Amino acid sequence: MTAVDEGGVRLSMAAIENPELWAFLKGLRPGECLTGTVAAIESFGVFVALDEGPEHPVFPGVGFITYPELSWRHFEAGSDVVEVGQRVACEFLQFDDWNGEARLSLRAMEPDPFLGFVDGIVVGQRLSGRVTKLVPFGVFVEVADGIAGMVHLSELSPVPVAAPEDVVQVGDELTVVVVDVDRQRRRLSLSRRQA
Repeated sequence: MTAVDEGGVRLSMAAIENPELWAFLKGLRPGECLTGTVAAIESFGVFVALDEGPEHPVFPGVGFITYPELSWRHFEAGSDVVEVGQRVACEFLQFDDWNGEARLSLRAMEPDPFLGFVDGIVVGQRLSGRVTKLVPFGVFVEVADGIAGMVHLSELSPVPVAAPEDVVQVGDELTVVVVDVDRQRRRLSLSRRQA
């Protein structure tokens, strides 16, 4: 059910049978801003009916936003970020040649709050925050709105502990020290022990 064009791209039958859709997708360029209306929110992503271009022969929209591309902030459901009928402006990332859809990013249209936050942070700096999550290897501490850093188990206490719940619980307020900032991987490493 796939075809190969001269460039070696596979395309679903839905798009092959719709030359207008194929032409539209091939004409898009990464980084281009596309606007449209949220057509459906599913457990795997959000469909967007784009203002420009054809309707999709199978899906509720030609545009599709995967959950990681919806927001920089943590959320539980797509409806926490957008709602059906909402107008959106998204950055075009690439076209999905299997499903015949434009992959979009809503979060790319806004500055990354993590990078803005860490611009003013230095290693050794003290921060205060609230424990938001316990994991076997440590805890996450929210040090600013939507910005969480990781305190490794070895950095939770001056004495070794077997599990994070031995020393802290979700909701506890902690003073921590910044031990590393990884801008590329968007990671903030913290220490309670050094604080």
